[in-house]
Amino acid sequence: MIRGMTRGMKNKTFSWLPGVLVLALPGFWHLYDVRSGAVESGDGWLAGNYLLLLAAVLAVGALCGWLLLVRTEKQKRKLTDVYPLVGLSLGMLYLLVLPPLSAPDEISHYISAYQLSSHMLGQPSNSEDGHVLVRARDWFLEDVYGDYISDTTGRYPTKQGTRDGSGEATVLGEPLVEKTYRVIHDTFRNGQRNRQEEGLVVSPYPPVVTTPAAFFPQALGISLARLLDLDSLWLVYLGRITNLLFFVAVTWLAMRRLPFGEEVLFGVALLPMTLHLSASLSYDVWILAGIFYFTACCLQLLFTAERVRAVDVAVLAAVMALVGPCKMVYAVFMGLCLLIPVRKFGGWGKWLLSAACVLGAWTLVMIVVNGQTVSMYVAPETENYISWAEETGYSLGTFVHQPRKCMQLLFNTLIWQAEQYHLSMIGAWLGNLDPVLDVPYLLVLMLSGCLVLLALRKPGEQLPLTGAARVWIWILCAGCAGATMLSMMLAWTPLGSNVISGVQGRYFLPFLPVLLMSMKNDILVLTRERNRQILYVMCCVNAYVLLRIYGIVSMRL
Repeated sequence: MIRGMTRGMKNKTFSWLPGVLVLALPGFWHLYDVRSGAVESGDGWLAGNYLLLLAAVLAVGALCGWLLLVRTEKQKRKLTDVYPLVGLSLGMLYLLVLPPLSAPDEISHYISAYQLSSHMLGQPSNSEDGHVLVRARDWFLEDVYGDYISDTTGRYPTKQGTRDGSGEATVLGEPLVEKTYRVIHDTFRNGQRNRQEEGLVVSPYPPVVTTPAAFFPQALGISLARLLDLDSLWLVYLGRITNLLFFVAVTWLAMRRLPFGEEVLFGVALLPMTLHLSASLSYDVWILAGIFYFTACCLQLLFTAERVRAVDVAVLAAVMALVGPCKMVYAVFMGLCLLIPVRKFGGWGKWLLSAACVLGAWTLVMIVVNGQTVSMYVAPETENYISWAEETGYSLGTFVHQPRKCMQLLFNTLIWQAEQYHLSMIGAWLGNLDPVLDVPYLLVLMLSGCLVLLALRKPGEQLPLTGAARVWIWILCAGCAGATMLSMMLAWTPLGSNVISGVQGRYFLPFLPVLLMSMKNDILVLTRERNRQILYVMCCVNAYVLLRIYGIVSMRL
């Protein structure tokens, strides 16, 4: 009997091993792809770097397996205790495989964080025409293959041609090809070629008009690099690392505050798209972390708090005020507060005062930061022009005069684009929505199934949400999705389009956890609780995705 118990303990200790062994098989298979790319490009170091990546991926896979399958059971740990290490490990791998400025709109977020960094350091941030000033050596990130000299003012670089022969500036990571890896490898090995450039130059990329707070984590890393006089690559990598640390920290705090469903939030945080964004300079990190924490606060006040304190109202108001200017469509989520019983506020008077504080904070910040943009869209007589399509776009007046056309556009979008939203939400197209950098459809289905399994009711688990609460959550999620489509209809869709343009699946990630939590029911109940095993499967899927993407990029000459 003792021998059997010992054997059982050994099996549990190495329960993560089958996942690592299975992961190693496609890992060595993709080595062939990398070697083919190395032969074609002449960059033999690609294979060596891939082997280092493979070793790191297998090590992270083993670490995640040990944390999820062994440590949580032996030491009776909660899933929240192991999330920070799991999230940071996988995030760092995504940060390395998908290099700086390759994420959606990352160049604009980089410029915005750079501008805030200059304010933080007390240095000039903008030129006379409003463009952001960057160190001369950092122009390299925005024009990787270019040679330039500064004009007489020392502010505006004069192009002398480009090394790739295209005649156009190439941003690092756009597109993500084998040459991107080569530039990063050569720069770290030989040093930056324009390291001697001094002074400030003007970036052609405009910053994002939103609350500066959304770029505070990234700006911290950029400021540290500037204080240490580090080169451009270290600058963007440090900005990404601080952004990742912020996301993991706030998501961990949200998990700790959740009265239930921490495994669901854990699963959403392990989606390839979530990890890719969290390891970038994107302000989506600010939005995701903020909405996750807001959701946790509302659910904690609903289920476990005896009463709502003034500090709780202040936290809810602060989160909405900080997140609101980034994407005003998530203001719909303030309705989650309505689930909290009035009695916990101490009566209708205090409830109304609390509601006014949360709504007022959001409204005030929106007026200050986005007042001009909002006024442009709400004016029915204003003609909306979509610059990218060079056509007239939709306005609120269109809803009044052509309601049937608007409803048809919404219907077409739901019918034709639902699959794309699902794929891009999970992470089928990584990079700057690059269809080549894909997560295979089979893995998208596997990750989607894992989320559903995490959300379903387990044996002995009570239903925390009533039927009315679940319906209200569905209404809020539908409202957020509808507001997202409306905003992109006004901002990005020409009148000649048959579907709403510009909507991406990543916009649905902030409310995905609470939507999944509302799926628990009495009809579908799992016979056994397998949360830790499911999360380990998601970790292994991410590990394979990283190996696959590196192989694809190595062959993308």
